[in-house]
Amino acid sequence: MIRQRIKDGTYPPRTRVPSVLQLQEEFGIAGMTAHKVHRALRAEGLIYTEPGLGSYVSKDPA
Repeated sequence: MIRQRIKDGTYPPRTRVPSVLQLQEEFGIAGMTAHKVHRALRAEGLIYTEPGLGSYVSKDPA
């Protein structure tokens, strides 16, 4: 779902994506699953994380 929102422009480049806690609340998933979502999106180059600030859509999401 987050991947699709990035690709369709719902989350434009350099905008913040939902935090792990927000993913848990919105989708009713476990914390570990939400962490896996962030990790997978980072591995794909779709998001980057600024420590202490949050995760953002990459400038040029693939």
